Amino acid sequence: MIKTSLKYLWLQVVVQHVNIQGLGRTKEDLLGYEISDVFHAKNLIDVMKKAHVARQRLLRLGIFRDVEVLIDTSEGADALPNGLDVTFEVTEVKRLTGSYNTMVGNNEGSMVLGLKLPNMFGRAEKLTFQFSYGTKETSYGLSFFKPQPGYFERNLTLNMYKVTGQFPWSSLKETDRGMSAELNFPLGMTNHTLKWEGVWRELGCLARSASFAVREESGHSLKSALSHTVSIDSRNSAIFPSTGALLRINQELAGYTGGDASFLKEDFELQLNRRLFWDSVLSASLWGGMLYPIGGQPTCIADRFYLGGPTSVRGFGMYSIGPQSEGDYLGGEAYWAGGVHLYTPLPFRPGKGGFGDLFRTHFFLNAGNLCNLNYGEGPRAHLQKLAECIRWSYGAGIVLRLGNIARLELNYCVPMGVQSGDR
Repeated sequence: MIKTSLKYLWLQVVVQHVNIQGLGRTKEDLLGYEISDVFHAKNLIDVMKKAHVARQRLLRLGIFRDVEVLIDTSEGADALPNGLDVTFEVTEVKRLTGSYNTMVGNNEGSMVLGLKLPNMFGRAEKLTFQFSYGTKETSYGLSFFKPQPGYFERNLTLNMYKVTGQFPWSSLKETDRGMSAELNFPLGMTNHTLKWEGVWRELGCLARSASFAVREESGHSLKSALSHTVSIDSRNSAIFPSTGALLRINQELAGYTGGDASFLKEDFELQLNRRLFWDSVLSASLWGGMLYPIGGQPTCIADRFYLGGPTSVRGFGMYSIGPQSEGDYLGGEAYWAGGVHLYTPLPFRPGKGGFGDLFRTHFFLNAGNLCNLNYGEGPRAHLQKLAECIRWSYGAGIVLRLGNIARLELNYCVPMGVQSGDR
């Protein structure tokens, strides 16, 4: 009986009709791109597989709260003996949705309020307003998202925003008012982002004790910049990867589309992960970047790189490595940082298969350097300067995975190579 039932799964069938029920404001032509592959199924197993993929593609659009799939034999005058009808029963999201959540990261906490108008014009467009109030940063912005029908990964995003941030390591406060246009698209194994951003920046002193170097940077500036980001990401998780690699390269050119900031900025990130014995994972990371001023203008403190803290060189204060004046850190025009991490299960595996799997023991070695370069010198002199006065640290701790959005670390660090002025 079981063998008789199984053989029907491999009999040749023809998908005659694909129906979508429950549509309100969604345009049918948008969904045709997502479900068309179901018509190419050759047997019942293939129909179920392709219908499942189509369901996932429909949910990915972000315009349906639920999608159910029904497969039945064809009926009607044109029905074939081996004909099938596939029906997708969809439930659209509301015209207006809201959200409230809290975020913790980079030694900062914030409250985030959001309003969304999903599927505005019936083709998966989305208008979003978001307000964020944090301990160091307050922002609000309006964004419009438009995907290309049939190619959701190709999309255009338009943004308008205002961000006010405090940077105590530099005794600096900054208010940005700007707009941007961002185009995302895949190309082979890579993902690309082309972006234009125009921002009016207002810099000021956070305290009366701010150094003269920071006071010199105070005032208004206008930055108009073009940027391109390319990335390859084969990691199995962005928070706790155990296999795969990440390569991200970013270039930013400011000044050629207006504004009074002129520079070329390059930076990259490389990460490799490999699973070892006893469910342990070895991870290696490398970052680096250079900021090249154009037209003889000095670079702005808001455009420079910063180094130090739990996201780069552990054991040092947040962004408290490199050039400084009277205790205020001014950032640098070139940097590199790297790390080797070993993640293992907790000793004796308490809570194995449950809550205990969210925790990992963490052993690490970090190193890096941040400085300004004399661009009249050659590459050999630049590398030599980046190799001088290397800060590094080692230690161990516990890491907690908070879902798939964040991680919490509790580490004991031993900073080494500390230079005068570092914290």
